[in-house]
Amino acid sequence: MTFKRPYSAGLAALAVGMFAATAACAEPTINKGDNAWMLTSTVLVLLMTIPGLALFYGGLVRSKNMLSVLMQVFYTVCIVIVIWALYGYSLAFTGGSDFIGGFSKAFLMGVTTDSKAATFSVDANISELVYVCFQMTFAAITPALIVGAFAERMKFSAVALFIPLWVTLIYFPIAHMVWYWAGPDAISDAVKALAAAGDAAAKAAAQAKLDEVNADAGWIFKKGAIDFAGGTVVHINAGIAGLVGALLIGKRVGYGRELMAPHSLTMSMIGASLLWVGWFGFNAGSNLEASGGAALAMTNSFVATAAAALSWMFAEWIIKGHPSVLGALSGAVAGLVAVTPAAGYSGPMGAIVLGLVVGVVCLFFCTVVKNALGYDDSLDVFGVHCIGGIIGALGTGILVNPALGGAGIMDYTTGKIADYDLVAQMTSQSWGVLTTLVWSGVGSAILYKVVDVIVGLRANVETEREGLDITEHTERAYNM
Repeated sequence: MTFKRPYSAGLAALAVGMFAATAACAEPTINKGDNAWMLTSTVLVLLMTIPGLALFYGGLVRSKNMLSVLMQVFYTVCIVIVIWALYGYSLAFTGGSDFIGGFSKAFLMGVTTDSKAATFSVDANISELVYVCFQMTFAAITPALIVGAFAERMKFSAVALFIPLWVTLIYFPIAHMVWYWAGPDAISDAVKALAAAGDAAAKAAAQAKLDEVNADAGWIFKKGAIDFAGGTVVHINAGIAGLVGALLIGKRVGYGRELMAPHSLTMSMIGASLLWVGWFGFNAGSNLEASGGAALAMTNSFVATAAAALSWMFAEWIIKGHPSVLGALSGAVAGLVAVTPAAGYSGPMGAIVLGLVVGVVCLFFCTVVKNALGYDDSLDVFGVHCIGGIIGALGTGILVNPALGGAGIMDYTTGKIADYDLVAQMTSQSWGVLTTLVWSGVGSAILYKVVDVIVGLRANVETEREGLDITEHTERAYNM
């Protein structure tokens, strides 16, 4: 990596093994202000998914499939919340291996109203239950994003089986690999013990303990990749899974021959706006403290989003001769996606540049590339989330540079911002991007095939033509 020991690498950076101090150190305390901010952020992230994402996606499909999309998103949130409490939190945020955690926190064992989770500041903690719920909302929205890629043609029984399998075998390992580490308190305690060691034997033992703490982290984290709030874990992860699903399930009946316009851009406008509002919990909340870092993430979430919406809109205006509401909304979402990994690392001017770039690039992928390759990604999950996430993840490696206004990365072994190395950092970011693409791409393909064998992936032609609302759920979104 770039920086000599990137121990502050983003949201998940604050995992679960970080709750006890050494005897020589004061017990960390829970900061009520930080706790209050994280309670608020958690609710904001839920708002992103239901109703935000559900309405955004629902408005983009035809009216006969509106309820099916709402149901798929709502079901995803509910099933993932239960799985997260049963074993997901434990697999993602406890030690075990470089690739997955263990079951020491299964059924939330040992997680009480008194247990603590670390923040970015040494000895300043939040309630562990708050951290559990905050990360729960991330786990819930990620597979919900995938739904947009195969909207209007996948059976609900297939969705009901695929989501639990995917979140267990794809999301939890990626979250662990990118975000799990021992935490600032554990590193600080080990450094203090090393400094206090008196003789050679004591120093050797203390150094061994520090090395053990440093080794207690996910595989991608140890590669040096930084991801503040989920460019890899959420967006690339879901985006590539969506593309694989769209390819394996096949095109909608009539795709390319029949008009498949959004039935309610009004609904999509409401949903996209709720996404933007909720995203402040997603990005600024990932700082885990009500501090200047949260203010930076909030600022970046404002400016990058606005820049991307304008970038997409004006590019479309130049190319097609008119600016569209859907283009502006899609650009805003692309900006939110791209700034997610960079929110706490980039300076505001860098975030604006990132937004301007991602708006144009995602427009290109959602039009030129999609049309050239002919795949039916119904709601452009790949073109916006995967491509936007890649741009954001790689851009973070550049924009974190303090010389460009970035925040840099704290080295908790020295208590200072580490030195920046462009080549090393971009190599680290590439590790994160490529690992996520391969793990999720290959793993998702296997899971789709398994689901297809068990229940079948796709609705039949008659069901699809009539609409999934009435055939799958015996309800209509509108009765007029």
